[in-house]
Amino acid sequence: MLELQHVTKKYGNKTALRDFSLKLDNGLFGLLGENGAGKSTLIKILTCNLQQDSGSILFDGNDVRDMGHEYRALIGYLPQESVGYPRMRVGEFLEYIAALKGLNYQREKLREIVYTALEQVHLEKEIHTRFGQLSGGMKRRLLFAQAVLGDPKILILDEPTAGLDPNERISLRNLIAQEAMDKIVILATHIISDIDCVADHIILMKKGTNQGCKRPEEWMDSVKDKVWEMTCDAGQVEGFQSLYEITAMRQCREGINIRALSEENMEVKGWKHCEPTLDEVYLYYSKNNLITVI
Repeated sequence: MLELQHVTKKYGNKTALRDFSLKLDNGLFGLLGENGAGKSTLIKILTCNLQQDSGSILFDGNDVRDMGHEYRALIGYLPQESVGYPRMRVGEFLEYIAALKGLNYQREKLREIVYTALEQVHLEKEIHTRFGQLSGGMKRRLLFAQAVLGDPKILILDEPTAGLDPNERISLRNLIAQEAMDKIVILATHIISDIDCVADHIILMKKGTNQGCKRPEEWMDSVKDKVWEMTCDAGQVEGFQSLYEITAMRQCREGINIRALSEENMEVKGWKHCEPTLDEVYLYYSKNNLITVI
């Protein structure tokens, strides 16, 4: 179990994380929050690239600062930026990462592991291609391969599907779901459909605080009485946009189907309740000033 206890981090007068507490066991946790919510700071602290000002992080009851290299060896990390050495070949890159991770395999065993990792992300034919010659999507898949080398117990993925086409995104999402069967996987993304498809729980961050860690259906239940829809004429749309938080519009045979977030009872105005989406959960909690509801 990975546990954060009252973690706080400040940059000068700005508080990036405020009394942040969280308990994570094996499974896939989606990390959602608007820009500036503290996601990047949290990831940097979890990956030992930044030190918190106060609070503790424990793994199986042990303070990670005391564990040192033992804790860092448990982490697989895919950064948001597709970084690598442009002239290094794909196979060499994974062997280099394996050495950095301290994976002491015999030469033949290491080559077998590298090839298997590349097969998983459909890059085995690029084993001799230089990093700088890969497309953006290929780089994301390669960085996922390096993150899972050595079978880490904690996998932290920052925007893992950015730049992938739909087929690549689905394939990588399936791989991520498989990894979550026996490890803690934290997936930070702005692509809410990725989280909707694979996350066991969603961690919602706002202004450096933890607004909750719940199953997707629990989050959607929490706003089900605040999501409304109706079908209107095109001429009515602009008026509704000025009055309500519009979340979606689409053209249909009867006119324009429009969805909105509202605290008021809209039934008397001709609206009706509809099943919320995770996009609407995100919009509702990011627009409202809330207290922590862990």
